[in-house]
Amino acid sequence: MSRGSPHAGDDPHADEPLVTAGTDIETADAAVILVHGRGATARSIVEFGQQVAGDGDVAIIAPQAAANTWYPNSFLAPVAENEPGRSSGLRAVGRAVETATDAGVPAERVVVGGFSQGACLASEFVARNPTRYGGLAVLSGGLIGESIDLDDYVSHAAAAVDGDAAAALAGTPAFLGCSDVDPHIPEERVHETAEVLGALGADVDERIYEGMGHGINEEETDAVAALVADLA
Repeated sequence: MSRGSPHAGDDPHADEPLVTAGTDIETADAAVILVHGRGATARSIVEFGQQVAGDGDVAIIAPQAAANTWYPNSFLAPVAENEPGRSSGLRAVGRAVETATDAGVPAERVVVGGFSQGACLASEFVARNPTRYGGLAVLSGGLIGESIDLDDYVSHAAAAVDGDAAAALAGTPAFLGCSDVDPHIPEERVHETAEVLGALGADVDERIYEGMGHGINEEETDAVAALVADLA
């Protein structure tokens, strides 16, 4: 009988692949890291990446979740109830970013983004690993946890950059888009996420769409494409 992966218990996404598209990372001028939603796949969000990458020399990198799900419960559940998937997912995002930076694409030319569960991980990753990124795209998502403690993010960022938390993201452009009636993402959590990112020094563009539901609209796609176009 197979014993399974040694990572299956504490790091369920560790052995999942990174799906790539666009320009080869070794020759790319910029990179887009995209994190898929619950029940979707890395390959599906790569298709969105190809829409926003345009004709520039942009590498697209998408981590894959085990069984297509990053964590089991709502992102509004207590953090402990979504472990170890949450932490494993954040490490998967980190590996994707490191794939770009190790290949010579600096973080300030890397856009990190995602949809739904993936947007939650993308925002949490950037807030917990602050530096100057090329951009952050949070599409129908927000920071993870039963409640959001602004002071916790600020103190963590100050320690991470060994200085002023208000400069931690150093003007990273952050786009947040969501419906006002999204069945999975409360509008208030989007506002709270924008507040945290702003406190860490991001240049935040938050857009709430009336009656949209849970999806990505054309304006959001254009906004993310504009983030990428500024780098490519």
